[in-house]
Amino acid sequence: MNGELVTLVTTAEGDDPLRGLVAAAELRRQADRLAAVQVRRARVQGISWVQIAVALGVSKQAVHKKFGGNRLFRNQG
Repeated sequence: MNGELVTLVTTAEGDDPLRGLVAAAELRRQADRLAAVQVRRARVQGISWVQIAVALGVSKQAVHKKFGGNRLFRNQG
């Protein structure tokens, strides 16, 4: 995955704006997926929504709305 992320960042910073936008969109999807995984791990370990919100730089309400309830474990493999 690290090599893929480096390639995406390089492409996103490149001179071709359309390829850069596609790469930036994929980086956002990857970041959202990684955040969801870490939020799930945090909650399993008993970390509060407030602590998670502080770590993400958002409000408790925002983090709970995005990751709370059934959304937290719906894509767990």
